[in-house]
Amino acid sequence: MRIIRYVNGHNLKQLAAVSVDNIVFDLPYPDFMSLVYYARENGKSALQVVSEEVSKSKSEKKLEQVKLTTPIDAPEVWAAGVTYEKSKEARNYEATNGKLDSKTFYDKVYDAERPEIFIKSTAARTVGPNDPVYLRSDSNWQIPEPELGLVIDKEGTVLGYIAGNDMSCRDIEGENPLYLPQAKIWKNSCSIGPAILLKDAVEDPYELKIICRIYRNDEKVFDGEAKVKQLKRTLNELVDYLIRDNDIFDGTVLMTGTCVVPPNEFTLNDNDVIEIEIPEIGILRNPAKSQNLSLTNAN
Repeated sequence: MRIIRYVNGHNLKQLAAVSVDNIVFDLPYPDFMSLVYYARENGKSALQVVSEEVSKSKSEKKLEQVKLTTPIDAPEVWAAGVTYEKSKEARNYEATNGKLDSKTFYDKVYDAERPEIFIKSTAARTVGPNDPVYLRSDSNWQIPEPELGLVIDKEGTVLGYIAGNDMSCRDIEGENPLYLPQAKIWKNSCSIGPAILLKDAVEDPYELKIICRIYRNDEKVFDGEAKVKQLKRTLNELVDYLIRDNDIFDGTVLMTGTCVVPPNEFTLNDNDVIEIEIPEIGILRNPAKSQNLSLTNAN
């Protein structure tokens, strides 16, 4: 069962469930965490509560008929880096200017006990389906990073799974690893959606497939895929390190790293369209846009 939010006729965000045949059923909760709290208070899983609501409802509304927004206002989005071998190889290429003639700190973190975890975004910087992700004005080498995201509570309990785009500036991070925050965090540099797949609806999250497609002038210029089981670390391990000695808020999203990387010569252009698909969750689609610097500076 998937949970979405859409903009209703009153211009308000409506929480809803989506069936396997893409029928939308409105839910009587203001947001995702309210659904979780209600389920816990009544000794049920969120999946049980949603299934009961759907069974007594009738709907002819289809998913393609609604305007989606982020399924949750995640107070923070965190990300794990260098969790797949493909990611390690890409980071090494950046750090050595393509020479790959020596081991780097990325090799060390890939093999280390402690993973790389960093804050990626806040609710104000995070966008949803069909919203533009912005290209950073001082970077010439930018890519999307398609990732499986974990929706967790403050205790680190996984509540569901979501698709995410961890936009990245390869040239900025490659120049100096201390530039990581600037290579990762800027306005509209993170998107999540289109739905939350409830944890209890997933038998094995490591079997989920992550697909990335990039279109330029309506022509597909990149297509790649990987499975979560290629992850070097376990999902629980990443969560454990995130919550260690840390205050985490209900509804936080932890993105778990990328294993789908465009060719080294590729960079996003203005008006490219990015699709990140996890079939059981849906397609997260965002256009890439250059920022209007005059408006940015005015703000």
